[in-house]
Amino acid sequence: MSKHKDKIAKIFEHPISGNIDVSRLVHALEYYGIEVDMNKKHRALLHFKDREYSLALSHRNELSKDAIVGLRHFLQEVGLTPENL
Repeated sequence: MSKHKDKIAKIFEHPISGNIDVSRLVHALEYYGIEVDMNKKHRALLHFKDREYSLALSHRNELSKDAIVGLRHFLQEVGLTPENL
């Protein structure tokens, strides 16, 4: 499994992983075609096809469990699940 696919797969783990590095995740998302725009309000705007999602970021470069669940739902909607990669 590639390192990018591993990062996406961590989003779908049960129980939810508490140590997902945001910068590595962003690189994986960009690898699979998601455009990521970072803003100064600790949010990342994700654009894929005709969908957009606002991902809340923490100051520690990690994702909260709520942010992971929201990202998981967005990735499922656009068809970027570990099974489809």
